Amino acid sequence: MIRTLPLAALIALAAAPHAFAQSMAVAQPIPADGTVLDITAEGTSTRVPDLALIQAGVVTTAPTAGEAMQQNAARMAAVLAALRKAGLAERDLQTSAVNLAPQYRYQENKPPVITGYQASNQLTVRFRDVAKSGTVLDALVAQGANNISGPNLTLADESGALDEARRDAIAKARARATLYAQAAGLKVDRILMISETGSTPIVQPMPMLMRAKGMMAEADTAIVPGEQKLVASVSVRFLLK
Repeated sequence: MIRTLPLAALIALAAAPHAFAQSMAVAQPIPADGTVLDITAEGTSTRVPDLALIQAGVVTTAPTAGEAMQQNAARMAAVLAALRKAGLAERDLQTSAVNLAPQYRYQENKPPVITGYQASNQLTVRFRDVAKSGTVLDALVAQGANNISGPNLTLADESGALDEARRDAIAKARARATLYAQAAGLKVDRILMISETGSTPIVQPMPMLMRAKGMMAEADTAIVPGEQKLVASVSVRFLLK
């Protein structure tokens, strides 16, 4: 498929052909006395998750829509107050959903009858101190949160961990190319091309929410973060001589 440059790009090329040529990736010609070797390698890095995302919400029911919303707002205010008291910053609290729905009673051969209303308010909460998130969860429940899911554990600096995995992938590709070259009686001359074929964190099992056993009647909820592995895959073309 032939692609044409837009008019603006053609004008820029005419004005600064040298600068444009430097920005374009040009495939290097393969010397006649060289041997090409293509290697695909995966690099990994491992981190302990340092950011927890939890959905915490309040669900209330009442005979009227107004009552359901008023009760819900009061309980959510207590939940938010508990989060702020625990030291969470405003940037780590975000309303993700607010819903109000009628509740019906169904009878055979009769139209459904509204028996009340259900109001729900859901928050997305980010815990930057994973070790304390279990304690905060218990405080949320005590203040009226009755719809909690998570946590989803991740990394605050995922890009740094992925860069480490990319460096590991290149090192493995070079080591493998050296092995092949030695086996063939050659040496690695240089790299002709590098392309990244994928980079992503490996999905780990959901971390455990468990009750810590102790002498106290009310123990804190413990969250076990485990480790998260990130993978980067690269394809590298080497020239052997």
